[in-house]
Amino acid sequence: MAVLVTGGAGYIGSHTVLELLDAGEKPVVLDDLSTGFRWAVPEGVPLVVGDDSDEDLVTETIGRYAVDAIIHFAAKIVVPDSVADPLGYYLNNTAKARTLIATAIGCDVKHFIFSSTAAVYGDPDHLPVTEDEPLKPVSPYGRSKLMVEWMLEDAARAYDFAYVALRYFNVAGADPKGRSGQSTPNATHLIKVAAQTALGKRPKMQVFGTDYPTPDGACVRDYIQVTDLACAHIDALRHLRGGGESLVANCGYARGFSVLEVIEAVKRISGVDFKVEYVPRRPGDPAAIVASNERARNILGWKPQHDNLDEIVRQALDWEKRLGEKV
Repeated sequence: MAVLVTGGAGYIGSHTVLELLDAGEKPVVLDDLSTGFRWAVPEGVPLVVGDDSDEDLVTETIGRYAVDAIIHFAAKIVVPDSVADPLGYYLNNTAKARTLIATAIGCDVKHFIFSSTAAVYGDPDHLPVTEDEPLKPVSPYGRSKLMVEWMLEDAARAYDFAYVALRYFNVAGADPKGRSGQSTPNATHLIKVAAQTALGKRPKMQVFGTDYPTPDGACVRDYIQVTDLACAHIDALRHLRGGGESLVANCGYARGFSVLEVIEAVKRISGVDFKVEYVPRRPGDPAAIVASNERARNILGWKPQHDNLDEIVRQALDWEKRLGEKV
């Protein structure tokens, strides 16, 4: 049996494909390559170029490779862009996911793992935030993902179908073996942007808001290393194949760093005192959000191995130095 990975040529998807291979699984990648890269798909892994909402293509792919599980990454992910283009985000993230879910159920694929987001919480009332926190997303991006969670919940009640929705916090770093990393040139991830600035690929970087109700006035986030996150998907797959019930679980380290703390770490590790510009807040950014990860640890058996900001920063810098050889 095979695992269909939508968006498997992208950042988190490519790392998850590597972990699937390491676990002895047979991944198949479906990606339209709008933001992903052919070279990010390991040799020997089938790559189907196309849209995850193409019912005929997905149906044919499921049948050809005997797919019994889907891990769904393909999505738009930039919060400010979602504010400017909400209908584009609802089409790409919500409507297309609905089609993919329906196709999976129609093809008797019983296991589905969904790439959700901490943005479903908005500005949480309590930190660290648990999965039972009220859901009040403040951006169309967060709402577009929450709608998919609702669809999955309803589908699991109605059909012979189970899912795990993993709510990611801020993903960073690169594969410790140097096989993949964050490769999108205009990515908005903080550590990616800081690494590019330290290496001279950007003339400066911006900090969006220094007047938040946090210790140093900057946003606080929980930064999760990408391979640890990929491994959570393998744990979720084992959970579902072992007969586990549908669930939602946070993926973070239960510890936060401010934007300014991260920038200082990049400056210290790179040895470069790069230019930082302070600008007003962006719409849709909560002040602070940090994960409770007890559910992922206790139910999925998730055991993160790379919970160290300095390690994550070094991985990002090392990958950024190597990236010119690949793209």
